[in-house]
Amino acid sequence: MPIDILMIAPMSSVERGLKNYTVHHLPPAEARPAFLQSVAGRIRGIVTFSGGGVVDQALLNALPKVEIIANMGVGFDSVDMAAARARDIIVTNAGASNAVDVAEHAIGLMLDVGRKISFGDRYVRAGDWALKGRIKITHRVSGKKLGIVGLGNIGIEIAKRAAAFDMPISYHNRKARGDVPYRYVDNVVKLARESDILICATPGGDGTRHLISGAVIGALGPDGILVNIGRGTTVDEAALVTALTSGALGGAGLDVFEDEPRVPDALLTLPHVVLQPHVGGATYEGIAAAVDMLVQNLDLHFAGKPVLTPV
Repeated sequence: MPIDILMIAPMSSVERGLKNYTVHHLPPAEARPAFLQSVAGRIRGIVTFSGGGVVDQALLNALPKVEIIANMGVGFDSVDMAAARARDIIVTNAGASNAVDVAEHAIGLMLDVGRKISFGDRYVRAGDWALKGRIKITHRVSGKKLGIVGLGNIGIEIAKRAAAFDMPISYHNRKARGDVPYRYVDNVVKLARESDILICATPGGDGTRHLISGAVIGALGPDGILVNIGRGTTVDEAALVTALTSGALGGAGLDVFEDEPRVPDALLTLPHVVLQPHVGGATYEGIAAAVDMLVQNLDLHFAGKPVLTPV
């Protein structure tokens, strides 16, 4: 008999992979109490993704049979981990499934901001080349000092690609890694001060909220570039806007924001900022790999075996 799974938000690619399960969709808030009451005794797993809806204690209380929460992506900040652990509910994520894709995006944003690629495109399309001449020259990105905040699966892939640009690489983690050749810095402000470009690749959650503070942004300086492909909450967005508008920071490439999909109006017109709609891992290959990982985790758990990517 198929196992019942609750899907927090529409994910057609995931649903196609769950053909051996009975999939239920969480309805709008007004219909939710009656729905949860009707399925409470059957739902054994939850499928979600960051930004797709919160899996909180109230929802878990309404579903006493849940054994596993499978996240489509790497992030799991929309899951109440304390509530899940109190119930011994397994939580999984996509592991390294889309690390290459996010790393590509980070390098792309770094090059875009550093070499003014999007700005140049807008300049040409507006007819300004013919009217005003060429844009101001830029600095070479190759050889710049790169700081990576969060040297996990994605951070490692970023570092591998940055090495091809002859960039000296330093990083900050909760603790130093013994399996990498890169220089560890135990303080984020110090890392920023010693970097030309800072890439933030950390997960979200309370532990990393505003890790990239006003002090970190200030230490990066007026020629520095900040790239964020982790979570919007890791950057103090108000401090970032102030630094970018005042010239205290040289530029930024942002794939994530504090209150997605809302983006501060001040960022929309700044020529030295490149904005993306949280698509770092959104490639056909990355999504296929993440779906495969999610389904494998569910299959293994319900077969009584350890999951591949617990968090």
